[in-house]
Amino acid sequence: MASTIVDRLHSDFSELIVLLQESNEISLISSAEENFKKSLLLAAASYFENHLSECVMSFTCEIAGNDNIISSLVKSKAVTRQYHTWFKWDGNNANTFFSLFGEGFSRLAKAEVRDSPILDSSIKAFLTIGNDRNRLVHQDFGNFTIEKTTTEIHELYQQAMYFTEWLPRYLRSNSNVSAA
Repeated sequence: MASTIVDRLHSDFSELIVLLQESNEISLISSAEENFKKSLLLAAASYFENHLSECVMSFTCEIAGNDNIISSLVKSKAVTRQYHTWFKWDGNNANTFFSLFGEGFSRLAKAEVRDSPILDSSIKAFLTIGNDRNRLVHQDFGNFTIEKTTTEIHELYQQAMYFTEWLPRYLRSNSNVSAA
């Protein structure tokens, strides 16, 4: 798995903590941890939003063409400002998202998830990040307390990457599935 901006942020933060520990800056460590958890969570959620939006648009353009009116329709009505409607963030599966691609695709994807514990746990990690992001931005960001550590957030992010890397391949390999 390639290093992303989220991985680099986590690495930079870890280096900062080491410096603060060497300087015995206990209160600064606590403050940095509280602020960084929020930044890391937002960075992970934002990375996934950008990645999946690009995945859907790229797939659409492959099927319909870059200058096709269908690509424009998908971009304006299904992608731009719509990502957060694709998932039931407080749920434990991606069925809402899969159903957007039709009943046939949804059936196949659900079966794939049932047969793959890795994919299932990756989707759950992905949804946890999205749900925590929503709680953070909609429940008084400055005073919101994240229960997870930066390490736990980064581990969820790494686990969720499996789903976000699986999806583009799965869309392409099942694009000929009947919508009904």
